[in-house]
Amino acid sequence: MLRVNHGVAGASGVVEDLVVMRLGTHELQQKRKILKITMQNKCMIDPRLITLRVFARCGTIGATAELTGYSPSAVSAQLRELQRVLGMQLLAKDGRGVRLTATGRLLVAGSDPLIAQWESLRASAMEAGDQVQPHFGLGGFSSAAAHLLAPLAAALRTTRPLLEVQVLEADPARCFDLLVAERIDLAVIVAMQSESYGEDDPRFEQRVLLDDPLDVIIPRDHPLASRETATLEELASEPWITEAAGSTYHSLFTAAFTAVGVTPRIAHEAIEWETHIAFVGAGLGVGLLPRLAPLHGAENVVRLRITGTAKPTRRIVAAVRRGSIASPLIQESLGILQANANRILTARLEEDL
Repeated sequence: MLRVNHGVAGASGVVEDLVVMRLGTHELQQKRKILKITMQNKCMIDPRLITLRVFARCGTIGATAELTGYSPSAVSAQLRELQRVLGMQLLAKDGRGVRLTATGRLLVAGSDPLIAQWESLRASAMEAGDQVQPHFGLGGFSSAAAHLLAPLAAALRTTRPLLEVQVLEADPARCFDLLVAERIDLAVIVAMQSESYGEDDPRFEQRVLLDDPLDVIIPRDHPLASRETATLEELASEPWITEAAGSTYHSLFTAAFTAVGVTPRIAHEAIEWETHIAFVGAGLGVGLLPRLAPLHGAENVVRLRITGTAKPTRRIVAAVRRGSIASPLIQESLGILQANANRILTARLEEDL
């Protein structure tokens, strides 16, 4: 988490302008209260505002506690104190729980540009000075965590020995929640894996890392096993292994066959890539495998590149809190991720095809 405890010249003035402009429906005295609570000691965003933003996303005290690392009672206390200091009702009873009031929703929405401005100021301060960032959180889906984030963490241990790096394996929606909660600072996701957060979400910035092609994997005794390429039309009648409907992988799978105008026969469902590979190795069918994912030395499985009109690809992107993209640490990390991704894709062609 990027937590800087040093003041930034002019920060409070810029932030004040943002708050007053965005929350223009409040009286000036009320705006000043919001400014006072939002900037703690004029040097960092008040953690109670972060807690409120996480609650706005999660909707429950329990989920907010789990994401922020606070206890449920601490979360409740923070939100009550935020209401008291601002003199506003941010929460209302809703059955056994609570929900945001219209005022609370306005405050959360109005804090988006404030958070982005603060992240930008913080990144500029880190770049201008000799600050040593103490902690850096990374999150990503399984294959990204294993093949991209783990090497990144190892590299940063060499280039920044005083930095504590934490890697969390998480699905894309949770990665975005962790970014809001400031539990992580950079997430690696498959672009279409999260319907909850679009590219135009004001809280985040995304950078494309790579377009990861999907290859087809078949048993070694398959009639096409001696080839290096195949088309989806050639394999349409095969028993296919894929994820259950509703998953991102299943959506990629369906879109690829829709593009060539054929309907595949789905014989089995699996979630993990290792399970897909095992099913194919047992002769249960054929499947698609991202090039980023290795075969792990499977003896009875062959990987073929897909040619023809439909070449399914998953886009892998890095996401950060808006405004933080200029951070030297994030820029260094993006460069390492990009280089590792390109190296892995090149190696896969040599190892598995």
